[in-house]
Amino acid sequence: MPRKLTLNPDRLFSPAPAVRGIARELYSGVKDLPIISPHGHTDPAWFALNEPFEDAVELLIKPDHYVFRMLYSQGIPHESLGIRPRDGKTRPEADKRKIWRLFAENYHLFRGTPSRMWLDTVFSEVFGIDVRLEAETADHYFNTINAALATDAYRPRALFDRFGIEALSTTESPLDQLDHHRTIRDSDWDGKVISAYRPDVVTDPDHEAFLDSLRIFGELTGEDTFTWNGYLNAHRKRRAYFKSLGVTSSDHGHPTAQTADLTIAEAEALFARVCTGKAGKADAELFRAQILTEMAGMSLEDGLVMQLHVGVARNHNSLVFERFGRDKGGDVPVATTFVEALRPLLQHFGNEPGFTLILFTLDETNYARELAPLAGHYPCLRLGPPWWFHDSPEGMRRYRQQITETAGFYNTVGFNDDTRAFLSIPARHDVARRMDCNWLAELVADHRLEMDEAAELAADLAYRLAKKTYKL
Repeated sequence: MPRKLTLNPDRLFSPAPAVRGIARELYSGVKDLPIISPHGHTDPAWFALNEPFEDAVELLIKPDHYVFRMLYSQGIPHESLGIRPRDGKTRPEADKRKIWRLFAENYHLFRGTPSRMWLDTVFSEVFGIDVRLEAETADHYFNTINAALATDAYRPRALFDRFGIEALSTTESPLDQLDHHRTIRDSDWDGKVISAYRPDVVTDPDHEAFLDSLRIFGELTGEDTFTWNGYLNAHRKRRAYFKSLGVTSSDHGHPTAQTADLTIAEAEALFARVCTGKAGKADAELFRAQILTEMAGMSLEDGLVMQLHVGVARNHNSLVFERFGRDKGGDVPVATTFVEALRPLLQHFGNEPGFTLILFTLDETNYARELAPLAGHYPCLRLGPPWWFHDSPEGMRRYRQQITETAGFYNTVGFNDDTRAFLSIPARHDVARRMDCNWLAELVADHRLEMDEAAELAADLAYRLAKKTYKL
């Protein structure tokens, strides 16, 4: 007999009756607020073309590195999930039902993880399924989901509207012409989908496509991108193009938060070295450091909010990277520092009222030691929400515990889901709203916050802060 799938209405709220009652009241005031999703990785083609999603595997397994990361850790190869190797020599599993059954048979691996909570919410609230996913119910799930996806009500734009998304940002490189975003803008649909300027492919000399990308960068902009001045001008032109299509932010994924303040002559000499393709690790790091300072200056010029994501060793599993490419679950958090690393940038721009830099890290040990004191002082700094491995109930709790007393609430930016898994966006925001309401309820119960203040804060954290900070 299939086991029932139920979502407890008090999930994530405190077992203490007094706190739980306050959390319920706060949550009731924010649970239906519109969703602001200011940074993510959904495919803009979904909303431009508005074609039906293909099937359960393509929508719920293949885009979600949380899913195949866990399965791979238990010895389940990527090919068995339909993921194609880059060399094209090995044929991945093509039977979608077989892939889904494999996922269902191993769904118990996700017990206690945020992925389990997000997926169960999707299954229950988006598809109306009332039995748990396991081997016995695999075909029922596959048939139910695929039948729903074949209907107009489950096309991307219809789901976007159903989810109550007010604004959603994807992320594209400077080489992207943003054709899908122009299609969305010119359509008769009023959904707000914009991009973010993510220049890593032309700012990271360690990227395998760096030199080829510099060449394309020059062709797109009419600049000599193998000279320092032409390279910087190319960035300004592409940023202006992105901004013309509604973009309000840039995003930078760097190994560290290191910034630099080189003279023009020093920067020109460094750029010449990295353009040879033979620069060492020290030059690559110094170049990325200088670029962050340059991008901060451009943000002050054009008003784009700047985001910096650091603290991760990407593609740590070289075998997986070589066989399948980036974003296949082989990334690992690393220790990160900010105080000295950001000093060169902050000496220039830290006190500028027209500049906003949002900091994200995977090094939780840094929250109380460096990030909260920095954001609690510099006018330009804001702290992004718990990210990636820490986008979870316990990660959110640790975040609030470590930063609130020093940075407060208003030096943070609310929540963003940062996901490729479109259907999980409401579930992720719901987790954040529940956890924030529970945290605020604890402060009220401890008589550290009044109830009316907590209600205002709940709405700020769920909606208003993200909308304001990202200029949406």
